[in-house]
Amino acid sequence: MNYIDPHIHMVSRTTDDYRRMAMAGCVAVTEPAFWAGFDRSSPQGFHDYFRQLTDYEPRRAAAFGIRHYCWLCINPKEAQDMALAKDVIALIPQFLDEPNVLGIGEIGLNKNTKNELAVLEQQIALADQHNRLILVHTPHLEDKLKGTLLIIDAIKRNTRIDPARVLIDHVEEHTVAAVLDAGFWAGMTLYPDSKCTPQRAVDILETYGHHRLVMNSAGDWGPSDPLSVPHARLEMLTRGHTRDTVTQVTLHNPATFLGQCDKFRFDSATD
Repeated sequence: MNYIDPHIHMVSRTTDDYRRMAMAGCVAVTEPAFWAGFDRSSPQGFHDYFRQLTDYEPRRAAAFGIRHYCWLCINPKEAQDMALAKDVIALIPQFLDEPNVLGIGEIGLNKNTKNELAVLEQQIALADQHNRLILVHTPHLEDKLKGTLLIIDAIKRNTRIDPARVLIDHVEEHTVAAVLDAGFWAGMTLYPDSKCTPQRAVDILETYGHHRLVMNSAGDWGPSDPLSVPHARLEMLTRGHTRDTVTQVTLHNPATFLGQCDKFRFDSATD
């Protein structure tokens, strides 16, 4: 059973992780720009990071038959610095025509500050200007619901943005309904023992159905598992879900969303 991981930070993973993912059936990944565990001190740091995402990682993934795509942005954690954000956003257009760049992401909010919201709106406008898909990061813990609603309102204020071209990630039980009701795609970001576990993700699927829902492994620099999607697939199977349903959620759903960008291609995504 093949799958797509639509949100995984492979720059923080070893090459052996690519091998393990390929053996588990991964045929494509998309990697959002994110906070790398420390604040970068200059736009040049982001420039080099964008080069890593658009040049080096696609070649590392290809060695294992995995297609690598990415998203570019200044992430919400570093968006508090308005001067830095302005310079980084100015860099992004020069990379948008790279063959593996799908859109703008993962933009969003971290602590729901005024500066973060202003930078979010600027990057929504950038996606609109270049007709790109959007991938969104929602805050963690007690700020998640408030931040999710602020993000939804910010996107809706730009009436040219089609909600069906936006994936709002890190949804949990108390935020998924608001995202789906507004017409967006919802992503369940899986972690071994925090945020949304594979078990909780399958609970959400059983409550809200399979339409416009995807699962991803995150696989970032903290405690995480790049095989979280295969773990969730196994959880679905052990609960009696059919192979067709598992494939719908973990392969066809992400392919449908990502396929709205004509750059997205994969040759092996058949079950």
